Amino acid sequence: MQHWLLFKKYTSIKQIVYIHLINFLSVYTKDEKILWIKKGKLPLYQGTDGKKILYISSVALQLASSDNSKVTGIIRAIAAHLVAYGELFHVKVVPPALIHIELIDSTLAVWLHNLTVGETSLEGIGGGGDGETGRWPDGENYNNKLFKIQYAHARCCSLLRLADREGLIQLIDNSTEVLGLLSTQPIPWLDCDQKLRLYQGDEVRLMHLLVKMVDDLVFPDSNTSVNWMTTALKLSEAFESFWCNCRIWGEVKINSLELAQARLGLLIVTQLVLRSVLESKLGVFAPVEL
Repeated sequence: MQHWLLFKKYTSIKQIVYIHLINFLSVYTKDEKILWIKKGKLPLYQGTDGKKILYISSVALQLASSDNSKVTGIIRAIAAHLVAYGELFHVKVVPPALIHIELIDSTLAVWLHNLTVGETSLEGIGGGGDGETGRWPDGENYNNKLFKIQYAHARCCSLLRLADREGLIQLIDNSTEVLGLLSTQPIPWLDCDQKLRLYQGDEVRLMHLLVKMVDDLVFPDSNTSVNWMTTALKLSEAFESFWCNCRIWGEVKINSLELAQARLGLLIVTQLVLRSVLESKLGVFAPVEL
C-alpha cells in the first residue's frame, strides 16, 4: 500500500507498526499461544531517543518462549518482513532480542501531511486514560494548569490566523464552526534531499510528543493509563519552547519561506492535538482566543 493511503486510513504511527507486526505473526505461525499478542498485548513502545522517532519491540522473546536458540532467527525474520514493505522504516536488530523500528523522514512527512490537510482525523476518539470527562477536582492549581493548556491552544490559533492573513499559508475557512485549522495546500515538510526541514531540538521534541499523544489518543495501550492533564501540559510547554526558539516571521519568513511554512504546519498539528485532548479527554472547551 502506498504511504499516503496507509496514513490516510490509520492516524496512529504506532498502529501502523503494530499492524505490520501482526501481519508477520499471521504468516509466521498459527500457534494458539500467540493469540494473546493479537488481542492487543504485543510488546511495542516508543523509544526515548531524543533525536529519533522509533518503536521498540521484544516480540521475538514471546514467540521463542524459553528457547533462546530461536530468538535470532525470529528477530531476523521480523526485520526482513518489515523491510519488505518498502521505505517506511529503518529496521535494526539490537541484541539480545530487541527490534528497533525507526521512522524515516518521508514517512513522518506523510503522517504530518495527512493531519494538516485533514486526510486523517482525531474526531470521535473514544475514552481511555485519566480525566477524560472532566472528573478533575476544583481548585486553583487545577484551573491554572487548565488555563496553560487552553492558552497554548488559543495561541496556536492566533498565530495560524496571522500567518493566513499574511499569506504564509492558506487555511480552510471554518469561521462558522471550530473544527481545527487545516491547510488548503501541502506543507513543504521535506527539502530537496528528502530530509525533514525540522531538525532543531525544540522542533524534534514537539514532534515526539505529538506522535506519542496521537498514538495514545487513537491507539491506546489497554494496560496503561494516561494522565491527560500532565501530558497536555508537557505539550503546552514544548509548544512554548518551540515558539520562543524557532522563528517563523522576520528573517526566516524572508529568507526561508519553506521552513516558516513547515513550522506553521507543526502548529496546525499541535492545535489539533491540544483541541482533541481538551474536548475529548479533559471535557472542556478549546478556546480559539483568550
